[in-house]
Amino acid sequence: MRFYINGIEDERLHRPLQLISNLFYEETELFFEEEEADIRISYEVEQKNGSVSVKGLLSGKDGYNGEARHEKELSGQLTDKEIFKQLKHTLVYVHLNLLQDYTGIIQQWGILTGIRPTKLLHKKLREGMSKEEAHSMLKEEYLISDEKIALMQRIVDRQLSVVPDLYDLSREVSIYIGIPFCPTKCAYCTFPAYAINGRQGSVDSFLGGLHYEIREMGRWLKEKGIKITTVYYGGGTPTSITAEEMDMLYEEMYAAFPGVENIRELTVEAGRPDTITEDKLDVLNKWNISRISINPQSYIDETLKAIGRHHTVQETIDKFHLARKMGMDNINMDLIIGLPGEGVKEFDYTLSETEKLMPESLTVHTLSFKRASEMTRNKQRYKVADRGEIEEMMNRAVQWTDAHGYTPYYLYRQKNILGNLENVGYALEGQDSIYNIMIMEEQQTIIGIGCGAASKFIHPETGKITQFANPKDPKSYNDSFKHYTEEKIRLLEEMFQS
Repeated sequence: MRFYINGIEDERLHRPLQLISNLFYEETELFFEEEEADIRISYEVEQKNGSVSVKGLLSGKDGYNGEARHEKELSGQLTDKEIFKQLKHTLVYVHLNLLQDYTGIIQQWGILTGIRPTKLLHKKLREGMSKEEAHSMLKEEYLISDEKIALMQRIVDRQLSVVPDLYDLSREVSIYIGIPFCPTKCAYCTFPAYAINGRQGSVDSFLGGLHYEIREMGRWLKEKGIKITTVYYGGGTPTSITAEEMDMLYEEMYAAFPGVENIRELTVEAGRPDTITEDKLDVLNKWNISRISINPQSYIDETLKAIGRHHTVQETIDKFHLARKMGMDNINMDLIIGLPGEGVKEFDYTLSETEKLMPESLTVHTLSFKRASEMTRNKQRYKVADRGEIEEMMNRAVQWTDAHGYTPYYLYRQKNILGNLENVGYALEGQDSIYNIMIMEEQQTIIGIGCGAASKFIHPETGKITQFANPKDPKSYNDSFKHYTEEKIRLLEEMFQS
């Protein structure tokens, strides 16, 4: 869909308009100079003392004409940056209303395009707003639907029951350890993940660097007396390496990290069932790994083949039972709504198969066409359900989890997500992942260790966020892990010096 936008010369406002337009149309092009277009929108922006107002007029090739306007009061002494933020908010508010009226599509998340909606609700409640005041603000200022606000509140309540001291953990840290190898790479994946076959040299070199990072980071944390809240092994698939390599890695963690016995949660993603063996489960038990993931994504063999999973449904079921038999009592499973070729019927079947296993937690993802994935590069090969069917599948997930005793405990959203929906983590009572809460609500620093691992440094006093990422490919990581370790420690020194 081609848009011609008139009256918006500031290039900083072009991207927000693009993001809102993308909620309504799969492929959009926005032009800010005269151009032949399907939709033409003219904006009038007026900034007076104490307020900013935006009026928009939309005309379509089909003869449609619509109008929307919004005014926002500016209170107090605002900086130029704060005034611009209010202008952007007002503009996207009008843009959303124009397109909702034109298309008839109501965006339940309103103008929110960010990844962490519940963080906004946490913030307002911490500032002293009542729930009623916060909900009214979300509805009026962000145009979020009552249904999504209720979901946000339910998740915030659950998080605070699971981690009552959530707002007091800024001087602790969590650790993410990235293992960048998988048996094969899935078509929808953009994580740093490399097929492990034939790469043993790369694995050996990578593990050497990873052990170094763990030792140095552990030494610094011990010296400063900083506690670790959670540790999460992700990737890639952390169980792609051998049982012996896993054993040495966890031994290094126990020797290096302070107070491992007091860490609230240790998670290892064993997401690919084709990497799980009795030997590896023995190692996990040996080191008291309390939580693992075994991810089916779908219970349709044809779907798994189409997305490059290279394991069968039966293998998922067998490995789940094996993990249970060997004492694993906190297992997460991931499902994806909207995989190629799947509709409501297929998703209902996947839910019925999940019922036979009843994992302690279940993360329901909505498929996202991530820019660098194989699925996005070859979109014509992967036919997916339409918006209505995607929404119905999400409704089925909500009904199923409620009926089976699961409560939503974290939520995040992504760009290019089907139906402009969300990803939601559900858990049985007492089985919620603390790490998932910490990474989503950004209440403490997450230190990323390993190839492709991203660190998010959150200042304990100001809340300022600084992002820092390790190299994504094993060779670059192997060449520079010492430098990246030193840089992370330097950033930590700056934050925790007081």
